Amino acid sequence: MKKILLIICIFTLLITGCGKITSKDVIKELENKINKSSGYHLEGDLEITNHDEVYNYNIVVDTIKDDKYKVTFNNVSNGFRQIILKNDDGVFLLSPSLNKSFKFQSDWPYVHSQIYLLEALIRDIKNDKDIIFKKSDKGYTITSKVDYPNNRNLVSEKIFIDNKYNIKSINVYDSNDVLCMKFTINKIKYSPKYDKDFFVIDNMLKDVEEEKSTSVIEDVIYPLLLPEGTKLVNEEKVTKDNGERVIMTYDGEKSFLLVEETLDVFNEFTVIPTAGEPYMLMDTIGVVTDNSLSWSSGNMEYYLVSDVMSREEMLDVAQSIVGVQSFK
Repeated sequence: MKKILLIICIFTLLITGCGKITSKDVIKELENKINKSSGYHLEGDLEITNHDEVYNYNIVVDTIKDDKYKVTFNNVSNGFRQIILKNDDGVFLLSPSLNKSFKFQSDWPYVHSQIYLLEALIRDIKNDKDIIFKKSDKGYTITSKVDYPNNRNLVSEKIFIDNKYNIKSINVYDSNDVLCMKFTINKIKYSPKYDKDFFVIDNMLKDVEEEKSTSVIEDVIYPLLLPEGTKLVNEEKVTKDNGERVIMTYDGEKSFLLVEETLDVFNEFTVIPTAGEPYMLMDTIGVVTDNSLSWSSGNMEYYLVSDVMSREEMLDVAQSIVGVQSFK
């Protein structure tokens, strides 16, 4: 009798064990969805939180397997639209309303974390040997480390997956476990059909409303955050074609130059080569290099350059300027 009971217990354990879903099973299902498709179309909402300020984007992702990506960012508050594009010619950051694009020699999006790209999320999971996997009635959650080289304060992400192995939302947290970014996926379609010119730049410049511009700087915006011992030592306003420019010199151990100028809308579409890469500030996407940072926000253009500050230090100063701009 005891032997029979033992056999029944072992058999029961084997059955329940075989039915248990593991993190490897979920990851495999996620990969299969991508690998079996020719690409995907994804729509979602991104929320970026910085202290008490919240910035919202509608994001549309289009990608096909032969190395083409188009990510459209629509700023909810001001309607400013920007596009990160990867096609056969390279990586571009387009601002259609300004008739302008930056061209990068960049490995985007294959190396670092990207909250809005499925492949990047799976890469984060597979690169972390210490993921935290949990099962619930609604599906699964996987918590993994992230790699945002320009913002090392972002350390982890929690990915929410339903019972059909669809990623539903992603939360990114800082070192204090404070939620900094949340991306909610509203719609996804695998193996969509695209026109042959869909990933061509010229196709993205049609039917664009011109950005409203101003020729006068009404208020100079100063950074809320400065490196210790660094202070403003000179400020000069100059006139440029159809506008104004303010040049501010900050001196100290972490010295830098900050330029604010009225927005330039080019008459013809212009591609500007750069050695940097696209980077999302709070209310816009800028261009960051080893010693400079440039971005457009609120009908103004900004340029910060320093030979002694790190990328993270420059971004901290820039974020504080964007924070001031959001109050206006």
